[in-house]
Amino acid sequence: MNFFDFYKEQVKIIRERDPAIHSNLEVLLYSSFWAIYWYRKAHKLYMNGHFFWARVLSQHAVRRTGIEIHPGAKIGSGFFIDHGAGVIIGETTIIGNNVTLYQGVTLGGTGKEHGKRHPTIEDNVMISTGAKVLGSFTIGANSKIGAGSVVLSEVPPYSTVVGVPGRVVKNTNPDYIPSKELNQTDLPDPIDDDICNLKYADAQITNHIIELEQQIRELKRIKCQVCDREDDKKGDVNS
Repeated sequence: MNFFDFYKEQVKIIRERDPAIHSNLEVLLYSSFWAIYWYRKAHKLYMNGHFFWARVLSQHAVRRTGIEIHPGAKIGSGFFIDHGAGVIIGETTIIGNNVTLYQGVTLGGTGKEHGKRHPTIEDNVMISTGAKVLGSFTIGANSKIGAGSVVLSEVPPYSTVVGVPGRVVKNTNPDYIPSKELNQTDLPDPIDDDICNLKYADAQITNHIIELEQQIRELKRIKCQVCDREDDKKGDVNS
């Protein structure tokens, strides 16, 4: 893809996903525009075996944009990084089509293992501000990763993940595409849900204790009545 075709593609993508843009020329001021452009060139060098020059170009991009994309990563079309500062994408990462990342996102590994060690991100995924996806597993298509989440295991398609460690808290409609809505705030709160469940469980336990106490009092009353009758019988016999 030549520069002009890349520019037209990015104008369409950014206008769809960023309400802050007011003119096509502003696209040239986006750090993600240049980071992705230099990544495409570096990736081509990398695939042709020019590893050193690919890394030279990618490091140039890091210094200019604050976005680090390893030239070995595989990234599909429609990719967009909003703001972008602090984004890191590892060497064996695979990213599908129409994926959106926000600032501070890390798609990384978990150690010095060889081979596939970074995540696979399927189509139409949105990964929110500061989220970390660490390890060789798949984030299913049309999923949303909440801000600040740390994802360490597989995520099925059409899922919403929040928390540290991240867990699936919602399964969405198959027609839902997070990268079009780009909503980072209206997410379930699993901690609040757990607290509510605990409150509900505590109320149930309290009610159960009250019932048991009532049963114990009733048993004591019955026992006293039995004892009184036995004492009366003994009194009659003695008399």
